[in-house]
Amino acid sequence: MIGRSAASGGAEYEGPPVELAFWNGFTGGDGPAMRELVDRFNDEHENISVAMNVMIWDPDFYQKAPAAVGSGNGPDVGIMHIDRLATNAARGVIVPLDEVADSLGLREEDFAPVAWESGFYNGQRYGIPLDMHPLGLYYNKRVMREAGLDPEGPPATREEYAGMLEEIKGNGVQGSWVSPFLFTGGFWFRTLVWQFGGELYDEDATRATYNSDEGVEALMWMVDLIKNGHSPQNVGQDADLVAFQNNENAFHWNGIWMVNAFKENPDLEWGVAPLPRIGSEEAAYANSHNFVLFNQAEPDENKLQASKMFMDWIGRNSLRWAEAGQIPARNSVRESGEFTDLTEQAALARQVPYLRFNPQITGIYEVQTVLDAAYNEAVLLVKEPKTALDEAAQRADKLLEENRQKYGEVE
Repeated sequence: MIGRSAASGGAEYEGPPVELAFWNGFTGGDGPAMRELVDRFNDEHENISVAMNVMIWDPDFYQKAPAAVGSGNGPDVGIMHIDRLATNAARGVIVPLDEVADSLGLREEDFAPVAWESGFYNGQRYGIPLDMHPLGLYYNKRVMREAGLDPEGPPATREEYAGMLEEIKGNGVQGSWVSPFLFTGGFWFRTLVWQFGGELYDEDATRATYNSDEGVEALMWMVDLIKNGHSPQNVGQDADLVAFQNNENAFHWNGIWMVNAFKENPDLEWGVAPLPRIGSEEAAYANSHNFVLFNQAEPDENKLQASKMFMDWIGRNSLRWAEAGQIPARNSVRESGEFTDLTEQAALARQVPYLRFNPQITGIYEVQTVLDAAYNEAVLLVKEPKTALDEAAQRADKLLEENRQKYGEVE
């Protein structure tokens, strides 16, 4: 299979009519917004027709896209989460985009640094960032007000968080439910590791480091929320989300993707703010959707040029995408007055300078499941945090080594 060249031209396309296959996993509330953008693009470009194929991210998209490429029938352009780039790059599913970025005139100063810098694997760019979707703090104004707190003053520090939880507990409410699941407790734990000054893996991605003193302290802080009566034990999947909407807790750590969902609940009094700084550092977990180009058995320069134009157009018109519950990666869109008017998205965009992504490691998705199992055991009070993290780190180190062998990264 031959990787296609990306050296031709800029963002203009004057070739013969082409149809592009565009694959993504936008099956949720953001799907209609992307469909609208694709329709607008098609209306404005007579010689390019984009056919969007939507499927569930996992397992469908991340299995079907590599299989299609392997059979020689892969899509032209797609979207991938940033922590999937390394694996798909190593497998030859997607192609480098350095020349694409150069020909479009895209530069680091055009994007949020964290989104731009995280698109590299083995010294080459594989993703053109579209957005960032971070964790944020949703606060229930009614619960805060009934506890005698300022409903417009969410906590910003560890001390404020602890003090408000005590006031809320005194009013008979467990104010901060800890989910034992990845959505969203696992994202919360990753954030806290970084906030306490730790890292999930070492710089060379050969060893898990979340069992450091910082990682143990982060997990202990979450477990103590349960032991101190601020969260029930054994919180079910999404039970924390349901409780927040039923005025049964006050502070809910969840992603920006919940903004529009909460807006549809007329009985919920809520706001959203940057995450409180619990440790010594500011940090917030996030992920990012990136445009990718798929490897082609028979490269078509016309389709390549049209794909570049499509990616660039969507990025420049991503305000509509922001309305669907995202933070644009492009500075020009994020710094516009129209984006600032999106109150909730703009509030969470204040975290952009310190957003953190999962590291660019091959096979990271599978390695992360080991961490999630350890976090689950600790939050369910089955194992002490240090024991759970130590055991998980040992298993993760073996997987990291196996993946280095699998993807040919051992020198």
